[in-house]
Formats: sequence, C-alpha cells, structure tokens
Amino acid sequence: QVQLVESGGGLVQPGGSLRLSCVASGGTSTRHVMGWFRQAPGKEREFVAATRWTGGSPRHADAVKGRFTMSRDIAKKMVYLQMNRLMPEDTATYYCATSVRGLIQSTLHDSTLYDYWGQGTQVTVSS
Repeated sequence: QVQLVESGGGLVQPGGSLRLSCVASGGTSTRHVMGWFRQAPGKEREFVAATRWTGGSPRHADAVKGRFTMSRDIAKKMVYLQMNRLMPEDTATYYCATSVRGLIQSTLHDSTLYDYWGQGTQVTVSS
C-alpha cells in the first residue's frame, strides 16, 4: 500500500503561480512512477506530468509544457508541480498518483496504469 497526500492548491488570478506538493508513504520504491493528473467538472481525468523517482526527466503534457514543471525529492519522498502563468482552463482538481508497474516512457500518460491516488487538491484560476 502507498499513501499519497497532496497540498498547495488554492485560488489564484490568471497569470499567477502555485506549487503543488505530494508526499508518498508506505510501500514506495524508486522503481515506481509518480504522476500528476487533473480533472475539471464534467471532463475526463487528464494527464499533466509524470516522472520516475530515479533516472530520466519528467514528461509533461503539451497543454502545460513551458508553464508547469514537475520535480522530485527522493529523500523526502515528495514530488512537486510548479505551475506558472496559470490560465482559467487550468482550473481543476489535481491528483497525485503512483504506478508500481514499471511503466515505460510512452505509457506515463495513461491514468489506468496508476495504482494509488491521493485525495486531490483544488486549483481555481479566476479573477
């Protein structure tokens, strides 16, 4: 079992920034993949970014590339999502997730391959 807890959401004006954090506990492993997904009301869950604990660079969705940056701190078992130049369409509940399956790069975006999820944190971008 892996437990994930997100924090850092809130209300921000368009063009502003937020940093989301996710701490993992329980049966974590450096072989696992960590991901950020989001879901807006009435829409399907959407891939945002993902990374392995060790090796390689994070992968980001095209919709957030250049604005959002995922990073990791292995010692603290934490991943972060730095979100800059936020837009109203970024409004959603953001979820941290982990896959214990050893995903390959081309499948990092697939939410069905993630095994554990946090409770989510709300991000609202509005003036």
